[in-house]
Amino acid sequence: MQYRRMGQSDLEVSVIGFGAWEVGGSYGAFDEREFMDAVQRALDLGVTLFDTALAYGAGRSESLLGRALGKRRSEAVVVTKGGLPTRPDSKRPADGRYESIMKDIDTSLQALGMDYVDLFLQHWPDSDTPIEESMHALLDVQKAGKARYIGVSNYHPQDLRTAREHAPIVTNQVGYNLFDRRWERQMFPTAREIGVGVMAYGPMAHGLLTGAFTRETAFDEHDWRRRGVIFGQALFTPENFPTNIGVVEKLQQIAGELGVGLAPLAIAWVLRDPVVAVALSGTRRPQEIEENVKAVDIQFSDDVLRRIDEAMTGVAGQTQDLPIIGGGR
Repeated sequence: MQYRRMGQSDLEVSVIGFGAWEVGGSYGAFDEREFMDAVQRALDLGVTLFDTALAYGAGRSESLLGRALGKRRSEAVVVTKGGLPTRPDSKRPADGRYESIMKDIDTSLQALGMDYVDLFLQHWPDSDTPIEESMHALLDVQKAGKARYIGVSNYHPQDLRTAREHAPIVTNQVGYNLFDRRWERQMFPTAREIGVGVMAYGPMAHGLLTGAFTRETAFDEHDWRRRGVIFGQALFTPENFPTNIGVVEKLQQIAGELGVGLAPLAIAWVLRDPVVAVALSGTRRPQEIEENVKAVDIQFSDDVLRRIDEAMTGVAGQTQDLPIIGGGR
C-alpha cells in the first residue's frame, strides 16, 4: 500500500480508500456479512481510510461500518459527512446551518458507535447558509474533539477558497474519474494553491469502469443509476449507456494489453495526479478491495495515457458544468 498526506496537513492516508456509500441502500441489495469481511480484508491489505456519511441510508452505512471496524477502529482513518437532510420530506437540498451540522456530528457518532471521527466533512455546500457559518460549525466540531480534522465536499473553486479562509479544512471530496474530469479542470488548481488535498469519489464512474456491465444491463429499482443522470451527466440514460459501454470496451483492451484489470487501471489513472490524496472505491465484497488495491502497482507511460485519452473521446452524455446539490449524492 502507498500513503499520502492530505494536502498540507499531517494527516496521512492510504491512497486507496474504502467507500461505504453502497451499503446505504442506494445501490440495491448486498450481503451484510460480505461487507463486514471486506472491511477486515481492507485493513489487512493496508487500507486505512474508510468513508461514509449520515446521508447514506440515514446512518445505516455508518452503523454497518462502525460494527465492521469493531476492535480495529484504531487502525482506521474514519471519515463521515454531515449537512444533508436525511428526511425525504425536507424542503432543503442541503443544510449547512450551524445547528444542523452540530446535530449531525452527534447523530453520526452515535450511529458509528464512536466518540470521534478522524475527518468530518460538510457533504454539500448550502447556498442558503453563509459559508462562514458552516465553517464555524466545523471548527466547533473540531474544538470539541469530535473530529481530528475537518473538510468539505463538492465545493466549487471560489467557495473552497472562502472556506479555507475561515477554517483549517484539509480536503475537498469530489467526483473524479475517466468519464468526469470537470473538477480536475476547474478546481484542482485552487486546491493545489491553497494546500487542500482532494478525495476522489466515484473513480470507477459508479460502476461503469468495473467492466461488469453490458449494453443490456438493467438496474434494480432501488439503484440510483436507474435514473440515468449521474451528477448532472447523462451517462446511464438509455440513449447514452450503450455508447459508453463501447468506450469501456476500448479501455478494457488497453488494460488487457497492460496485464491489469479495468478497475485498478481506472483507480491508478485517478491517482496519477499528486493533489489526489485518496481514491475512494465503493466496496461491498472482499474480492473487490483485493482487486482495487492492485492500482498502486500501475505506472502509465505517456503513450498509454494518450491512448486512454483517445478512447475517452467517444463518451456520450458529458457536461462541463460542475455538479450542484440535487444532482445525486
